[in-house]
Amino acid sequence: MKQRPDILWVVTTQWRAQATGYAGDVQARTPFLDTLAAESVNYTQAVTPHPFGPFARAALLTGKRSPENGVVDYYDPLPVGTRTVAHAMAERGYRTAYFGKWHLAERSRTAPLVGEEHARMIVPPEARGGFDHWEGFESGFLLNDPWVHGTGRPEPVRLPGYQSDVIAGLAADWLRQGGDGRPRFCVVSLEAPHPPYDAPAAGIQPMDTAAVALPPNVPRGGDVEAKARRELAGYYAHIEATDRAIGRLWQSLRDAGHDEQTLLVFTSVHGDMHGAHGLFRKGWPHEESVRVPLLVRFPARSRVGRDERAVSIAGLSPAVIHFLDTQQWPEPAGVAEISMPSVVKLPHQCDRVWQGVRTAERKVIWDEDGKPWLAFDLKNDPGERDNRADDARFVAETEAMIRGRPDRA
Repeated sequence: MKQRPDILWVVTTQWRAQATGYAGDVQARTPFLDTLAAESVNYTQAVTPHPFGPFARAALLTGKRSPENGVVDYYDPLPVGTRTVAHAMAERGYRTAYFGKWHLAERSRTAPLVGEEHARMIVPPEARGGFDHWEGFESGFLLNDPWVHGTGRPEPVRLPGYQSDVIAGLAADWLRQGGDGRPRFCVVSLEAPHPPYDAPAAGIQPMDTAAVALPPNVPRGGDVEAKARRELAGYYAHIEATDRAIGRLWQSLRDAGHDEQTLLVFTSVHGDMHGAHGLFRKGWPHEESVRVPLLVRFPARSRVGRDERAVSIAGLSPAVIHFLDTQQWPEPAGVAEISMPSVVKLPHQCDRVWQGVRTAERKVIWDEDGKPWLAFDLKNDPGERDNRADDARFVAETEAMIRGRPDRA
């Protein structure tokens, strides 16, 4: 590698892998991501290590899963002084920057999750993961007119506009500055398409709820169907608005002539059930919750195609470091560990601690006592309609397959 590339991560929230045009969802209007997928390696079987924001973000930044990364409970902060990808990149000569949602600081357990109290709380410099430049917010789920503080902004300032546009714009401004000639590592962390799904989406109107096409594993004829239709109508509007914001950010790099020298990663920290199996939100081990989009566009499009082996986004930090040190992107292990280290006591979330493993073909989930809870033949039952946890032979065969693959993602 003659010159180290700039590296840009775009990390969204609640964007499940199924909800993109390039994945076959005609309701997902994602023209930029569809083009990006054609220029990237599309990891079709990517999963989050933990289908809940703070746990997944901690794993993404540290390369370590919970509880090892120090985030065990929903309100646990990432411990101050924790080594992150920002430290590793700085050691390799990179300028580092983080923009957007953090969700890893010490925050109030009694304040409303949605609103200004969490959105305006200040993340102290020592709790910002070691990034040279940091502009963002703790949480708050304000998809419009976000409060932003950080480098150059000691107090929160409300910036007008759709959140994805605002945060992507701040990142574009930083990237346009050029700097001191060092390569740049930039993380853009967006809340959308997270609820509230009825929030305005940069002028994009929600679908007609009657026109929303639901997968077969969403129960029909009752409150679940009605809620799924209502939420998905807004969800798809936020997907379109955020696709457009990411596209503008990438276009700004192209306009500056930096796109071919940049390694771009697009992913999400988790998905959303949206009524599948009668469930909503995340934390659940089902595909709608754990499987996420993952596109990696290599500099000069040196690698393009589909990779259908299981891979965890917890491996992104180690993968980037390996790529810089060896000029080789590591191959997926084919087995990804997934878990929920604690119960998040919020409405609609998963009601138990669990851990499991997933390959492209199979998934087995054990409860806290080590008893099989869920087991699916994903190849022949992608909708997870037939739980085979009581099929001792199927579970044993899956365990044997996993033991035969020593390297786990």
